[in-house]
Amino acid sequence: MFKNACVAGAGKSGKAAAALLIRNDVNVTIFDQNENLDREAVRKDIPGGEKVRFITGALDAEMLKDIDLFIMSPGIPCDADFVSVVKNANIPIWGEIELGYYYASGIIAAITGTNGKTTTTTLVGDIFKAYKDDSIIVGNIGIPFTEYADKCPEGTLVAAEISSFQLETVHTFRPHVSAVLNLTPDHLNRHYTFDNYAKIKFDIAMNQTEDDYIVLNYDDPEVRARRNLVPRAKVIYFSRKEELSEGVFVKDGNVTIKENENEITVLPLSEVKILGDHNVENVLAATAVSYYMGIPKEIIRKVITSFLGVEHRIEYVRTLNGVKYYNDSKGTNPDAAIKGINAMPGPTYLIGGGYDKKSEYDEWINAFDGKVKKLVLLGETKEKIAETAKRLGFTDIVMVDSLKDAVAFCFENAVEGDNVLLSPACASWDMFKSYEERGKLFKEYVNEL
Repeated sequence: MFKNACVAGAGKSGKAAAALLIRNDVNVTIFDQNENLDREAVRKDIPGGEKVRFITGALDAEMLKDIDLFIMSPGIPCDADFVSVVKNANIPIWGEIELGYYYASGIIAAITGTNGKTTTTTLVGDIFKAYKDDSIIVGNIGIPFTEYADKCPEGTLVAAEISSFQLETVHTFRPHVSAVLNLTPDHLNRHYTFDNYAKIKFDIAMNQTEDDYIVLNYDDPEVRARRNLVPRAKVIYFSRKEELSEGVFVKDGNVTIKENENEITVLPLSEVKILGDHNVENVLAATAVSYYMGIPKEIIRKVITSFLGVEHRIEYVRTLNGVKYYNDSKGTNPDAAIKGINAMPGPTYLIGGGYDKKSEYDEWINAFDGKVKKLVLLGETKEKIAETAKRLGFTDIVMVDSLKDAVAFCFENAVEGDNVLLSPACASWDMFKSYEERGKLFKEYVNEL
């Protein structure tokens, strides 16, 4: 047991971690480098927050003399300057997921990958809830694990979306079923190399045993190449393209499970309502995760056939003057944004650009393939993307100063039969608090037209 914990970061994750610790009789100090932090506002957001101490500004060893656990919010890089102070003081550093796991009694399915995490986790969570109504959906999806971890009865089914940022600070975290959906370069401004990023993703399996399962994308060469990073868990592959000797795949137009030579038909793909090949992969992954978590196929089929997708992921907004508008604000990297383009049914005005995660945009531009009529760019990366596009021969580019201007331009120029797609291929943090805020504003602007 811990007596005194320090939580770094006073955002949503940090507040949830502080509240969990307080509920479990741990004394909490919140550390934030912002010397102007509104302490009273933070206290009001935390049940029992009147007991919280604060450290703001710089951190030194003397401030940590009675601390026996340090909690890092996922938005804080592990190579931040103050982290060395904590390490030198020999204080354990945990993340929000590790802390939640320490107090949790549920059975966890943990899902990671570069793209598709939110859709797959939401679908898995809906399947769990249809089977047991006390199931929860937590993690990088926007609901801190620590908000519910110690409140769940033993045996609660937990669907957790896990980011690479969260995996950097796990130590004993052990899901019963894990999944790595795909791997493409992302967050290299934080992880520096693709190999390091991929290795961190596979840390989701590092504590799993022979009694556990990991679901992997057979069609993704980067995932298959790292099969050796799974130390003990049983590997279950899913594939959209191949019929597997064991695993989850498409056969004769049906989602099929093959286990111990037995084939189980789950549902026809024709009953899946969400658009795109990438969503077929998400359905296959969700089927595999749910099946190996013990959910009957009848419940899996019922939920999948009624699932309409998640907000901000190729989300239909409205049709105006024969032009369809789609919100894909969750397309925060080039690979995710390629899937958005591929899902469009015809000529497209594409709104892109945003925070620079040190991505390269060549594959994204090449995926336009005659479908993109005009590329409307904004944000920190707009010049970088424009240079790439011109080098690759795409010159139908418009620069704008705001998302509202982008929507207005598309409205004025798109004609009947066109699509307008917000799929930025970049994070949102240069102009917005989150991709959710960016997507909500896009929908507001479109609905105001």
